[in-house]
Amino acid sequence: MKAKSAKVLVVDDDENICEEINMYLKSAGYETKKCGNGNDACIAFEEFKPKLVLLDIMLPGMDGIEVLKSIRRNSEIPIIMITAKGDTFHKVLALELGADDYVVKPFEPKELLARVKAVIRRYNYERVDNELIKFNDLEIDLSSYNVVYKDQAVKMPPKEFELLHYLSINKNKVFTREQLLSEVWGYDYPGDSRTVDVHIKRLREKLSGGQNWEIKTVWGIGYKFQVE
Repeated sequence: MKAKSAKVLVVDDDENICEEINMYLKSAGYETKKCGNGNDACIAFEEFKPKLVLLDIMLPGMDGIEVLKSIRRNSEIPIIMITAKGDTFHKVLALELGADDYVVKPFEPKELLARVKAVIRRYNYERVDNELIKFNDLEIDLSSYNVVYKDQAVKMPPKEFELLHYLSINKNKVFTREQLLSEVWGYDYPGDSRTVDVHIKRLREKLSGGQNWEIKTVWGIGYKFQVE
């Protein structure tokens, strides 16, 4: 979908910030809807059917983390979190629960619009390319976010799946942690790459002993999906 026709749901309890974001998005051609609390956001998500959600973490009543969880139960629509400066705990938590990116208040309009455009573009691209990947004992189905390993369905949260998918469609190519953060999470992570290590560890626990393939550590560089 072209950016000019994409719907964006904006959720922030600060009316000034909400209106500011709304103005930026509309000037760039996006169709928008505003909400000031988490409960209204969940209702608006179902009714408005956005292509992306800009979601403040600190909301009255149902906070942004709970809204994120609610949306992720049934949808993989991109979500960009709006966070306060220095709120590292909630940033990491949101990303691990399936958020696609985050912006920090105060933000520059160009940065916000660039992140919105990039996340929508990546989401749309991923859903028309490499839908089903098969190895000897492993199937990765992008259309349904399902993984089947040794004839058993394997449950994993969105970011684990997306990391596995990205590595597998680029088999035998080495990526640094920073590259994986940029490509899978879609943001420039400020120095702490432990998120990638944690997700790799979880993938290895769920997918140990693969036939002719492995998620391999390349010491001093990063990781690759190695296929013999």
